[in-house]
Amino acid sequence: MHLTSSPVDWYAARAAGIAAYVALTIVLSLGLAMAGRARSDRWPKFAVEDVHRFGGLLVGWLVTLHVLTIAIDSYLPFSLAQLLVPFASRYRPLWTGLGIAGAELLVALALTNRYRKRLPHRLWRRAHYLNFAVWSVATLHGIGAGTDRSAPWLAVLYAVAVAVVLALLAWRMRIVPLRSSGAALAAAGAFALVLALVLGPFRHDPHAWNAASFTEPLTGRILQSGVPTEAIVSMNGRGDGAQKLLVRADLLAGREGLDATSLQLEYLPSGVVCRGQVTAVGSTSFSGVCRLPSGEARSVDASWELLDDGTVSGTIRSARAA
Repeated sequence: MHLTSSPVDWYAARAAGIAAYVALTIVLSLGLAMAGRARSDRWPKFAVEDVHRFGGLLVGWLVTLHVLTIAIDSYLPFSLAQLLVPFASRYRPLWTGLGIAGAELLVALALTNRYRKRLPHRLWRRAHYLNFAVWSVATLHGIGAGTDRSAPWLAVLYAVAVAVVLALLAWRMRIVPLRSSGAALAAAGAFALVLALVLGPFRHDPHAWNAASFTEPLTGRILQSGVPTEAIVSMNGRGDGAQKLLVRADLLAGREGLDATSLQLEYLPSGVVCRGQVTAVGSTSFSGVCRLPSGEARSVDASWELLDDGTVSGTIRSARAA
């Protein structure tokens, strides 16, 4: 399912996910305010309803963009089944599964809104309460699976969103007046709790991009083609540890030995490419040196065993070259 390793789609996936969550929080907050019969001299009711309706459409488009850009990205590759079936993903299955379940609930809500006039009003209204469930699982999905979740600005965003929604919900359920000290204390408590979770048990410290040194599991395939006087042997692989990367090594072999070699590492998700040459070749290994666009040289060593299905499984190592 992964079609590209460009960092653009990875940035787009993260941005769309965060934007969808912000829009969903606004839509839910407006819905709670309207249900509680909040009034504003600046915003007539029909204007608030229009914003609420448009916001719902915007959430749908942003979630669609979030899913599609994740589908084509190679940093965290998902199969079609993993994108559609909750909890089938290998990446943080619980939290990713909650996000998928929330997206599918959102589709169901969109259908009930589309056929609102054909449905009994009571049924539509009860289905509409699922918006809170969608927002809840979206919050858990972002806190549990988001790669930026421990960034201070995003931690504060989640905390503010939870505080606002819970304060409005308490007011809507007539537990506390909206402008009372009780509502303020509840919002402050929710804010502090979310910050404590995001910066504590759910803290995520991403590894530095383009790591200078790493040792990672390597999977891939060896391909060979050519004519009697010349042959090309290629090793295409992928490092799937903390430093994700794509690997390609090409050997052009003639009658008298190697005529040319090339080596390429593409670091994910940045998309930075390290290019160079293979310097030594074994029956199940190679070594080489490549250079980043900055000019920094890095040594590369790969070794593997050949599996029955023609694929390889092994280890790739890299370090700064002298």
